[in-house]
Amino acid sequence: MCSTLVIAQDDKEKTAIKAVIEKETKAYLATDSKAWMDCWVHAPYSFWSAADSTGFNAYSGWKAIEIGFTDYFLTTKPRNARLENRYHDIRVYGNGAYARFVQIVNEDGIIKEEDEIRILEKQNNQWKLVLVGVMQQKNKLNP
Repeated sequence: MCSTLVIAQDDKEKTAIKAVIEKETKAYLATDSKAWMDCWVHAPYSFWSAADSTGFNAYSGWKAIEIGFTDYFLTTKPRNARLENRYHDIRVYGNGAYARFVQIVNEDGIIKEEDEIRILEKQNNQWKLVLVGVMQQKNKLNP
């Protein structure tokens, strides 16, 4: 009985973690800065990074993340893309969690696959992102 309760609670947490990950990506694609910012822990230890065929970019700390994405949200038009996340692993450690997945974005028939990681914290009973890591799959690069 106790193990069933623990598994049910773990499944509930994993569902909530997936929801915030998907909300953050959808808000990014929709250029909804308010919804996107709401998905993050606003702390000096927050971190965002991405690597693709053009190089590597990273922002360390919430202020750097916020400043780094300001131009994107001000100048980019909302994108109509289909999104699918294929989760490899989600681990919950009390008020912390780790997720690893492949994100598939289909935008106007162009499909991009990225290996992604997230580290999250639970604050005020809600999961928030602390770390985003995006690595475009080398063998899946579009010409």
